[in-house]
Amino acid sequence: MTVLRALSAAVTALLLVIPPISSEAQVSTPIRIDLSRAEPGQEPENFSVWRTGRGEPARWIIVDDATASQGRAVAQVSTDRTDYRFPLAVYKPFTGKNLEVKLRFKAVAGAVDEAGGIAVRLSTPDDYYVVRANALEDNVRFYRVVKGTREQLAGADTKVSAKEWHTLGIRAESERFSVSFHGKLLFTASDKTFADPGKVALWTKADSVTRFDAIEITPLP
Repeated sequence: MTVLRALSAAVTALLLVIPPISSEAQVSTPIRIDLSRAEPGQEPENFSVWRTGRGEPARWIIVDDATASQGRAVAQVSTDRTDYRFPLAVYKPFTGKNLEVKLRFKAVAGAVDEAGGIAVRLSTPDDYYVVRANALEDNVRFYRVVKGTREQLAGADTKVSAKEWHTLGIRAESERFSVSFHGKLLFTASDKTFADPGKVALWTKADSVTRFDAIEITPLP
């Protein structure tokens, strides 16, 4: 009995010094949006169509694309040239604050703009953060949009070719944001404007005809 008591005491002491697994160390399962069975010509399932600014409503549909990872892509196809017009395709099933979003986009056409981006922490069509890449300007920019007014927080110049797929990503952790392009960190930024969870959306500007695929959302602690 003395040996058993000693062994029990040793096990108890060991458990007391081993720290519990932190929730921050747990890896969340990524949400991958499956487009393989989506119907071409129809609005993408589980998305709501919003718009910031002025001009015609956005038009988001599923299109066939042999170069897309699943043979289909989500595309914004309206060509309204209103400059301050930002079509959004909001993913309905997910709401989050700390997260990482990665996707591929291809700027197909546009006279005013050829842009594609990711919006996070959306609470309304006029309030959110967005990172976008522009094929006409060859840059990537990070903005906050407050009551419909856009303000740049950070950015970097880099080649963004039209009619080619590019990988864009954003990681949001509290007030810290990290933006990646083709899997490499491009820049970071800090901002406290939107501290609550919100929606994730695909984003374009003006008459940009842009396609998106390989959309992946990973919740973070």
